[in-house]
Amino acid sequence: MITKPDKNVIRKKRHNRVRRTLSGTTERPRLNVYRSNKNIYAQLIDDVNAVTLASASTMDKELGISGSNTEAAKQVGAAIAKRAIDKGYKSVVFDRGGYLYHGRIKALAEAAREEGLEF
Repeated sequence: MITKPDKNVIRKKRHNRVRRTLSGTTERPRLNVYRSNKNIYAQLIDDVNAVTLASASTMDKELGISGSNTEAAKQVGAAIAKRAIDKGYKSVVFDRGGYLYHGRIKALAEAAREEGLEF
């Protein structure tokens, strides 16, 4: 019997492979993206001190976003960029979380770049 491998397990392997070389510092934190079927989440993470500096998601009440389409991803990308710049972070390292740079991930990244984040 042929079993099909779980897509999320494969994604996690890919993400772990990337994370061996990619890490965020205090000066240049890591912009991590997680995508579920219903929501999309973004976090600024300082891996040296192991703290989350800022976060945004479609679950935030103040953003008033529902769903997980590319429009919602653009709003989350703009929100995380504004919060990062307010805290003094202009340059970040983009961590796509093992996902393809396409669709919602690409929309979030481009919206963050338009708001002034550099990566």
